[in-house]
Amino acid sequence: MTKPAFHRPALVLLRHFAAERRRALALGAALAVLTSLAGIGLLGLSGWFITATALAGLQVSAALVFDVFMPSAGIRLLALGRTGARYAERLVTHDATLGVLAGLRERLLRGWARPEAARQLLLRPARLLQRLTADIDALDGLYLRLAVPLAVSLAAALWAGLVAGWQDWRLGLLLTAWLLLAGWGSAWLVARRAQPAAVRRALALERLRARAVDLVAGQTELAMAGRLAAQQAALAAADAGLAEADLRVARTEAGATFAQGVQHTLTLVGMLLAAAWLVQAGRIGAPVAALLMLTALAVGEPFAALRRGALDAGRTWLAARRLAPALAASDPHATCGAMPSHEAGPDGGIALAQVCVRRAGSERAVLELPRLAITPGERVALVGPSGAGKSTLLALVAGEFGPAAGQVRAPRAAWMTQRPELFRDSLRDNLRLAAPAADDARLQAALADAGLQPDVARLRQGLDTPLGEGGLGLSGGQARRLSLARLLLQDAPLWLLDEPTEALDAITAGEVLARLQRLAAGRTLLIATHLRREARLADRLMRIEHGRLVADLRRGSPGFDAALAALRDD
Repeated sequence: MTKPAFHRPALVLLRHFAAERRRALALGAALAVLTSLAGIGLLGLSGWFITATALAGLQVSAALVFDVFMPSAGIRLLALGRTGARYAERLVTHDATLGVLAGLRERLLRGWARPEAARQLLLRPARLLQRLTADIDALDGLYLRLAVPLAVSLAAALWAGLVAGWQDWRLGLLLTAWLLLAGWGSAWLVARRAQPAAVRRALALERLRARAVDLVAGQTELAMAGRLAAQQAALAAADAGLAEADLRVARTEAGATFAQGVQHTLTLVGMLLAAAWLVQAGRIGAPVAALLMLTALAVGEPFAALRRGALDAGRTWLAARRLAPALAASDPHATCGAMPSHEAGPDGGIALAQVCVRRAGSERAVLELPRLAITPGERVALVGPSGAGKSTLLALVAGEFGPAAGQVRAPRAAWMTQRPELFRDSLRDNLRLAAPAADDARLQAALADAGLQPDVARLRQGLDTPLGEGGLGLSGGQARRLSLARLLLQDAPLWLLDEPTEALDAITAGEVLARLQRLAAGRTLLIATHLRREARLADRLMRIEHGRLVADLRRGSPGFDAALAALRDD
């Protein structure tokens, strides 16, 4: 099977890197080059100085005239410069990288903040969370472990070649060519050989995380279904797969380390022979020979960093391949014919024209509305059998997903869905999702309007009562009333309610609906319901069957009372 080239997704991501922090990334690479060159110069000059000092000490006359101040000052300068450059390089490169990754996360989130985002998150939460966390984090290897080491190794090879070429130009060219060919070539081979193992390890780690989350989050359901032992076995198998992948990565790393050791040894042996030849020819002395040897020794460090990046290049490639399409461009929506559109409407009014809605991967339209208009302040009840398209219409108006064709104009809406979306947090913080600045008095008023305040007052911790995942700790009716209280906190011109009093007893539901009718004054109200008590709030009934509007009845018209009477009683 042909493997996708690494450079295509990597180039897409590198363009995003450059667009985010071009100057900071360039400065970080320059500081990394300066740090490496200072380290090479420090080691080479120190070797030269120690050797020259030892030789000068053999003769009194040579010792008297030997200048120790300039070389020692150069050593101090290089030592201080290397330390300062290293500190600045770490600050700049890591700050720039973290800034770029934060920008990529924001870009990715904005790309997901589109119609059907919540549905996609619900269907694939683990996968999208993996993209946002581990995959984004893996992209730091593009800059920190690949781009920067490439620049540093190039500069180090050129500097070593310049030092050697100062004594013999042929030696300088040969050393530079050898370092680049052997260093970059071996890194490329390591990346090619390590890529399958690194990808397998990344996928195995994802499987292990998913299995562990499934086991922890669903242990009650698994135990009731008799699948707990099977899930534990699947978790153990995923762990064994990760261990095997780790072993493959370790073997590849051991082989790469050995190969680099051989390459480095050959470099030192070659430089030793070249230095010996130059000494024998009388062209250089022992101090310069020490300088050449230690320069060849120090130049191996940048290539070691490049090897470490090459070992992890497979994980970086996998992340780049996954994220590059999402960051490069959004895919066009499938259409039923005309170009889709979803725009904000003024004053709470709703207008739909030639709307067609299809589920992903399906050719059948689940909702088709040639024309629908709701004026600001109207109260409309959507009625019809389950699966007819009532909730789909609410989601369309809310902007949860866009039409495959047609135009939708609707204002900002507060939406109470069929399934309360509650989080593992306190009651107070679940409410403050709708109004972050709301004080306790306002929260208590919203709870009272939703009919939940007496229940909360009986809780020992009140608003600080913690909820489990999905609102665990509340009954179904309490969860719905908490969701309704959150809707009441939102100052939106349009309220969308999907069976707001389902699972409530008749008395509580009647009290809640009476308050809702009062609080909804001046707002547009769109309710999907099977219940007569909820439909009584409306001045207009729309019946939807099989995704089509089959009746539009206003209060006072002949069919309105009959349609109302046909709904389920309290």
